[in-house]
Amino acid sequence: MISGHPFRIIVVDDDKAMRLSLVELLEAADWEVSALARAEKTQELAAGFLPDVILSDVRMPGMTGTELLASLDKSTSPPVVLISAHGDIPMAVNAMQSGAYSFVEKPYEPRRLLTILRHAAEQNRMQKTNERLQARLIQLSGLDRLLLGQTVAVRNLRADIIDFATLDTPIMVQGETGTGKELVARALHDLGPDPAAPFLALNCAALSPDTFEVEMFGKYGESDGRLLAASGGTLFLDEICSAPLAVQAKLLRIIEDKQVLPIGSTEPVPVNLRFLSATNEDVEQAVSDGRLRQDLLFRLNTVVLTIPALRNRRDDVMLLAAHFLDEFASVYEIDRQVLSNEDTAALLAHDWPGNVRELRNVCERRILLARRGSGSIAEALRTDQLDDVPETLREAVAAFERELIGKAIKAHKGRMDAAAEALGIGRRTLNEKIVKLGLNKGELL
Repeated sequence: MISGHPFRIIVVDDDKAMRLSLVELLEAADWEVSALARAEKTQELAAGFLPDVILSDVRMPGMTGTELLASLDKSTSPPVVLISAHGDIPMAVNAMQSGAYSFVEKPYEPRRLLTILRHAAEQNRMQKTNERLQARLIQLSGLDRLLLGQTVAVRNLRADIIDFATLDTPIMVQGETGTGKELVARALHDLGPDPAAPFLALNCAALSPDTFEVEMFGKYGESDGRLLAASGGTLFLDEICSAPLAVQAKLLRIIEDKQVLPIGSTEPVPVNLRFLSATNEDVEQAVSDGRLRQDLLFRLNTVVLTIPALRNRRDDVMLLAAHFLDEFASVYEIDRQVLSNEDTAALLAHDWPGNVRELRNVCERRILLARRGSGSIAEALRTDQLDDVPETLREAVAAFERELIGKAIKAHKGRMDAAAEALGIGRRTLNEKIVKLGLNKGELL
């Protein structure tokens, strides 16, 4: 046993003498045993008994052992060990391929059977302990709020972030525009060994080969470059496929040499950086097109995390919509909005090419329309519903961001980390936007 609690087992065998013999053997080994003559009752019993392992005969009237195995949910059920007096090689192979933990022939050797069952039970308990710890870590880190969703793909992504956050290895985040790649990168940094260390996010499309070295490496005797200032932290290369090839060559050298040569210096300076990257493109196609160096790709994609598109996790749409609507109802100080059947149909029918970012914006428009006493999701999906929109796209975006950021800062009483999380952006990005938009935090509060 582990954790000080006896292992629990359900024994299923229609042969009464064999069933009693197995119960006697297991109880003598300090197991808690519950026995059944028919397999049909196994799942009902397991729901309350919570066994660590199930031991079942194969050939039984009614439901057979292999049929029992097939009926269980592999993601939640305990391991199953099958036992049979009629076993042969093909049956054993089929049982293992169907998901059985092991296969034992009668007459069994008691010590060997107990060893197999103990290993199965230990593995099951360790797995459940790890799942509980991982769920707790996700909750404590806020990942369940940052990456909302209950579909398998999103749960797996949250688990992967927890697993890989402490690894000092390059990680590439792939996903369509609007899926939240920077949020994932930021989470990897924040859950890493030193969350207080610098997090330097670079928009690779904006990097210029002519100014890259001055900006990133600095000038000897005058200023440290951005990479030296971020040493000890994380370098996030956003949209890496958009980086000019000349810049890619310089990035490759930094990754390989772990040092930079400031302008005017003859001595390279070591830099300690963790490399994260992101792209919304097919990297293999980018390599084929000559837009991404293959050697750089191989340096950056040691681990790849893929964020699913919203259209591929439609079961999360309503959960996300409810969250965003409540968030914006609070920001804009109006009553909580209840979705109608028509709203639900519109949400589920839309293909969401802009992913979570688009859904978030639609929910905000829905709240803005509600402030005027009308509005529906269908109307919010149309972008021509808001009046007084500035003439140019740049002005419209700036006005929209200025109002939204101001509302978020007010709603969270100046707590910038909370405001950034509510807005779905990183803290650094929020700070940059505040400066760019000319917002005064003091005046907002």
